[in-house]
Amino acid sequence: MDPRCTMELCRFLFVAVFLLLPGASSLKIKAYFNETADLPCPFTNSQNLSMSELVVFWQNQEASVLYELYLGKEKPDNVNRKYMGRTSFDRENWTLRLHNVQIKDQGSYQCFIHHKKPKGMILIYQMNSDLSVLANFSQPEIIEISNITENLYRNLTCSSIQGYPEPKKMSFWLKTENSTTVDDGVMHKSQDNVTELYNVSISLSVSLSAVTSNMTIICVLQTEPMKTELFSSPFYIDPKDPQLQPPDYTVWIATAIAPLAIGLLLITYLIRQKRKKKRQPGVSNECEILKMERGESEQTQKRVNIHVPKRSDEEFQCVVNSLEITSGDKSATHF
Repeated sequence: MDPRCTMELCRFLFVAVFLLLPGASSLKIKAYFNETADLPCPFTNSQNLSMSELVVFWQNQEASVLYELYLGKEKPDNVNRKYMGRTSFDRENWTLRLHNVQIKDQGSYQCFIHHKKPKGMILIYQMNSDLSVLANFSQPEIIEISNITENLYRNLTCSSIQGYPEPKKMSFWLKTENSTTVDDGVMHKSQDNVTELYNVSISLSVSLSAVTSNMTIICVLQTEPMKTELFSSPFYIDPKDPQLQPPDYTVWIATAIAPLAIGLLLITYLIRQKRKKKRQPGVSNECEILKMERGESEQTQKRVNIHVPKRSDEEFQCVVNSLEITSGDKSATHF
């Protein structure tokens, strides 16, 4: 390859940033994230020039070369490495295709066509293109972030992810049988440091005391620059839902009191049993003393004369008490 031609092209790449053909128009190009952008250079070729006579290339607003076709052959020497392997040239339509488009690819591009002559290169065509990159947001999704709060509110959040550019507005539509209310809350957004895509969300608290009829809630995202609206699936609130009724504290109170009542009964029973056991040894000792006294009396009487002993009233009462205590212990054990 002729070294002089390479030097001429390099000089032109520097100058082309500042010089544009009079009346040169600019095309508005839109492409979607991770897809392909078409950067046209609609040269009519009225002189029927061969590709072997032309030098064609595209560059961005920073003069970085995307693609170069030098005298009919691709020449990657001047191509910026961030575009290597990402372009293809349609010779029939004079269009450069930029693949795997990223957010950072948006901006201005220029295509240049030169006629290579023995005395040097002559610019015969130029076209400017402004590339905008879009990314479709996901369908908004409503999620209940918690159960009913103590203040009887239902807490909802709506989110949509992986979109570009930043959306214009996000809101809740609350529809009842007789009215529709729009709630424009604060839209929270975050942007990925690598892809530069946006995630957005909005929150809503619905007062259950205000829900007197069936309510349908829809989340709406308004995007730019297409000015389209994305709708979530509806979220329904039914005032007859058991969750919306005032809480019944009767069951809670009964559940709390029942263990206390059982505990008190058990303590009372144990105290009574303990008292019975304390009384039992005293009765037994009393009976033993009576028996010993009776034995001594009998021995005395035997010396005097022989007779059939009769139980005294005190001894009889002692036996009766002993039987009652024994019967009570058996009943307690059976219980």
